Amino acid sequence: MNLENYFISLFNNKYIGDDAACINSFVYSKDAFYEDVHFKKEWMSYFQIAKKAMLVNISDAVAMNAKPLYALLSVAMPKSMTKRDMQALAEGFQYVAKEYNLEIIGGDTISNVKLDITVTIISKTNKALLRKGLRSNALLAYSGSLGKSARDLKRLFNLGKIHKASKFVDIELRQKFVSGSSRYLEAGMDISDGLFSDLEKLTSYNKTGVKFLKKIPKEIGCSGEEYEMLVAFDPRHKKAVIRRAQQSRTPLTIFGVVTRNRYSNRCKAHHF
Repeated sequence: MNLENYFISLFNNKYIGDDAACINSFVYSKDAFYEDVHFKKEWMSYFQIAKKAMLVNISDAVAMNAKPLYALLSVAMPKSMTKRDMQALAEGFQYVAKEYNLEIIGGDTISNVKLDITVTIISKTNKALLRKGLRSNALLAYSGSLGKSARDLKRLFNLGKIHKASKFVDIELRQKFVSGSSRYLEAGMDISDGLFSDLEKLTSYNKTGVKFLKKIPKEIGCSGEEYEMLVAFDPRHKKAVIRRAQQSRTPLTIFGVVTRNRYSNRCKAHHF
């Protein structure tokens, strides 16, 4: 058990374990987006930083089949930031809020040596998509394409440049696919730590394993910061799920079958 999982295990609560906490149809999620941990200011504009900070948090709501309603922002800013920098940051938050029709209702600001952002998203769902519910023989699939985020991050670390539409900067969430196919999905989560890492979380939570139907290279399976969807569904619903994916213009790759054995992730941990 890595230290992140150990720390989480110290809090024995029935609401902990999914992408977000679902309580009486309301969904609560919170994520941090810290300078020199999740990004460097040389890599992204203030607008892009704020936009991604919001999207990685909304991803948890989307993964739970929830509609985002409200956001609370905690922003720790260095004194070197100018009013123009702050305006660009605010515009990034507001751009995403408008896109997802949610309201920023408050939060906190403090002075800091770095730019650190924490966002809380309050959402609502009529049918939560949980990690629990994975059954033997269910099909496993992921949305979109994987691997580009890790590739572009490596390029940035090597002092290279990436396109402004790079997945590392500009995330595309799969809200239409999740909401449209939710009746057929029996379990799911977003891919934030990498397909293999998140697959281990999903299967371990359900005490199941996986039989791969196709070979997935390590550079694809271990790429984090993807924010695609990992979903499971009964084989009987395969055509329906594929049809919903096509209707929402969501590439979908069916890669595995749920088994009774245990699956072990072979990627390096993204956390401490």
